[in-house]
Amino acid sequence: MGKEQKGGGLVLGAFSAVTFLLLLTLLCSSVLDVNPLESWKDQLSYLRDGFSSKNGGTDIEEVYVEPLNFLLERLVRGDDRIQLDLTGFSCQSEVCVASKPVRIDNNALTVYIPTSESRIDRVIKPYVDKLARSQVSSVRIVAGDSDHSPACHFTHDVPAVVFSSGGFAGNLFHEMDEIIIPLFITTRHFRSRVKFVITDYKAWWVSKYSRVLENLSGFEVINPEANGGVHCFPGGVVGLKFHGFLALNSTDIPEGYSMYDFRHFLRESYNLRFNNVFEMERGKKPRLMLISRQNSRVFLNEEEMVVMMEELGFEVVRPRPNRMSNLGKFAEEVNSCSVMVGAHGAGLTNEMFLPAGAVAVQLVPLGLDWASTYYFGLPAIEMGVNYLEYKIEPEESSLVETYGRNHPIVTDPESMYAKGYFAFRAVYIDGQNLKVNVGRFRETLVQAMELLSQSNPPLAAPPLA
Repeated sequence: MGKEQKGGGLVLGAFSAVTFLLLLTLLCSSVLDVNPLESWKDQLSYLRDGFSSKNGGTDIEEVYVEPLNFLLERLVRGDDRIQLDLTGFSCQSEVCVASKPVRIDNNALTVYIPTSESRIDRVIKPYVDKLARSQVSSVRIVAGDSDHSPACHFTHDVPAVVFSSGGFAGNLFHEMDEIIIPLFITTRHFRSRVKFVITDYKAWWVSKYSRVLENLSGFEVINPEANGGVHCFPGGVVGLKFHGFLALNSTDIPEGYSMYDFRHFLRESYNLRFNNVFEMERGKKPRLMLISRQNSRVFLNEEEMVVMMEELGFEVVRPRPNRMSNLGKFAEEVNSCSVMVGAHGAGLTNEMFLPAGAVAVQLVPLGLDWASTYYFGLPAIEMGVNYLEYKIEPEESSLVETYGRNHPIVTDPESMYAKGYFAFRAVYIDGQNLKVNVGRFRETLVQAMELLSQSNPPLAAPPLA
């Protein structure tokens, strides 16, 4: 079916849709005792903007946009969906959804939502990781009687999504895991017709992820501190949906987006060249990116490792911190590599920029088996990236020199869990460096080379539109 149709048939279809929405709205108003005109006006505006005239109005280009309430309903299920259908507002989970007009007082970080329910006054922190919420500003939600809602200073014709760029921002893993992927899950199906209201606004963070934000929203982001006053929207979402570590559960996402679709989105956002490792030019040395660390989990014999990698036939790339600070350029460099090697840490999050069929090799320090598997191992497989891991032996860890070979910290890392997360972190995450057995590690890189030479490349599922 072509993108263009003659105006008559399309206008008739639009008229039928408009008639259906009007009848549905009037029916709801009779049951819920609400003013149908405001809701009708917002829905009509959102639907109308999905169509654009061409050739002086004789032809119309059809750009299908679902009615706003349908798009918002797809974010909730079960009791939340029932609640949203009945009252226009659902906030039983960590994500609050309003399919009715909302007013956001940016100065007070308060969201006003008219509903047929009795008054609800709730405070949430729009960030998915509970451990980080002490660093996240609260957003107050007042639902119920609209008589006390403030007057609008600015009116928008697309819904708002409110989330925080605070929390653990500054760490690539947490930024992707707790903000970027949840933002994709929550907003991709709006097809850019949504505005972001970012609390705990950080200009550097917005700049760092500008390509992602621009690909998810066709509008400038709103900084509540700089863009004060009361902003009115036809609907809204407060908070983001979260599916697990670097994870997307396609059965719980509008339009069924998967990790493959998210990686396609990243390639599109950053204009990455390679979709699959087998698209790279044959005959050249495979590029291996070695993620160097500066403060902890440092490779104490990194130069020796590089010599071994080059002897195996790899072209070794070692990015420095100043190079990694520009995410767009660094994503391009990662995408040009067929192997990534690194100790457990945020730098391995860059595996999502690798082409499908590439190999991610994680060196697993003492005590970090579980985190290594669930933070980077399993997600790599979901990305269509081959995953190998090299488990550090006690003799390769600096903890032996610090505590002794027979100390429980070395022989029984699980016993440290009982002392709490921060005590555990101080030892195994912040207090451990690695001197890799190059001969033993060489065997793992031989496996990586063999995976690259396989004649049948791993195939990625085709991305959804």
